[in-house]
Amino acid sequence: EIDRFCDAMLAVREEARAIEDGRMDRVNNPLKNAPHTVEDLVGEWDRPYSREQACYPPGAFRVDKYWSPVNRVDNVYGDRNLLCTCPPLEDYAEAAE
Repeated sequence: EIDRFCDAMLAVREEARAIEDGRMDRVNNPLKNAPHTVEDLVGEWDRPYSREQACYPPGAFRVDKYWSPVNRVDNVYGDRNLLCTCPPLEDYAEAAE
């Protein structure tokens, strides 16, 4: 499993290098648009990279593919600033009594 993780990290670095070198668009690329949902892939495709690149990044297995149900939430802000909608801990303490 660690080998798959390392392969994935190397592939992400190669994609970043392609962006740095200008071989991939800085704004519209697989890294910025990840994760790609099934709806993204079956809908109209207006991106400068292939569906295959979006669906199966380099080194990815084509079996047991995990399909993310949503794209990013509020782009990076939602990914980095999670909001908990759970009741306060006091509510759980009261329920236990």
